[in-house]
Amino acid sequence: MNTLDALRSKAAIVGVGVAGLGEAHGYTELEILAQAATKAVADAGLSMRDIDGVATCSSSATMWGMPVVEYLGLRPQFIESTMLGGSSFLAHLLPAILALESGQCNAVLVCYGSTQRTATFGRKEGVKARTLLDPQPFEQPYAPIQPITSYALAAQRHMHEFGTTRRQLAEVAVAARKWAQLNSEAVMRDPLSIEDVLNARMVSDPLSVRDCCLVTDGAGAYVLVRSDKAKDLPRKPVYVRGSATAVWNRQISSMKDLTTTAAAESGARALSMAGVGVSDIDVVQLYDAFTINPILFLEDLGFCKKGEGGSFVEGGAIAPGGRLPVNTNGGGLSCVHPGMYGIFLLIEAVRQLRGDCGERQVAGAELALVHGNGGTLSSQSTAVLATESRC
Repeated sequence: MNTLDALRSKAAIVGVGVAGLGEAHGYTELEILAQAATKAVADAGLSMRDIDGVATCSSSATMWGMPVVEYLGLRPQFIESTMLGGSSFLAHLLPAILALESGQCNAVLVCYGSTQRTATFGRKEGVKARTLLDPQPFEQPYAPIQPITSYALAAQRHMHEFGTTRRQLAEVAVAARKWAQLNSEAVMRDPLSIEDVLNARMVSDPLSVRDCCLVTDGAGAYVLVRSDKAKDLPRKPVYVRGSATAVWNRQISSMKDLTTTAAAESGARALSMAGVGVSDIDVVQLYDAFTINPILFLEDLGFCKKGEGGSFVEGGAIAPGGRLPVNTNGGGLSCVHPGMYGIFLLIEAVRQLRGDCGERQVAGAELALVHGNGGTLSSQSTAVLATESRC
């Protein structure tokens, strides 16, 4: 057994919390982060005094970890603030597990908050600031509308190479909406048809506005402890069987193949650490900033062959009642998407494995695969979570 295999199921998520979903109603991103964190810690049966590890980051501040620690009144022995975009809060898993196993800390709070929709600091100013901090010299001179231009490029290439259709892309959005209609927390719950997606305003060909994620506020948090401690806490633990992160590029123009992402690496490594295959997975949470994302990730993670993602999702295959439950909260397309969505993937997976999802609950769910994406198909992070019966 290698070192990573030895970490299998050595840590468990024991508390989750959300706040400000959709609209923060005047609260700042730090305030809704604190609300979500407080809920997650209470859900774990702990107090803030028990938290001695923190993992967090934000696209709005380069040293975000410090104001978070200060605001929550913590003095952590472990701090992780690596910023990889939307995949960050999955990428934080393995460093946190290593810190717990080494004895550096005993309880890690992973937290995020964003008021992307209602913040007074305008989107144009935010884009300009991020451009200075995150230069993309091969793309910025051409003034792309990022990030959608990059995802539209990947979608166009997939359509050209494999015959993927706009109708197949629309299947992803419709499936997400059907799950959202079963989730009282979801921001968009109105009916949505394939034709609605196809006839919606085009934003960047071939992606219409309904192929694009929401722009919302929201905060999420989860608490991670060693497995031996998890058994003494009130909520059903959800064990981390596998975790891996991969980055092959920052700019999409630097991708070797626009139809293959680093999820092919992160997924393989996470599944290897977990000791399971995709056929064992009961429920899947995929970062769906755009409808092309789940198609690419289903292929790269091994649920179908490269080029077959479009046909895989046809006929409601990933919707309620389909053969593979994907994005059961409604995803970034219909539930919530406050700038970086990855933490909500984990929260939904934990809820599914606990059996807490009510009308949208996947019966008998014991193993979940969670996959996060950051940048423009840049950072990829995969985790495999399990109930005690499969840990």
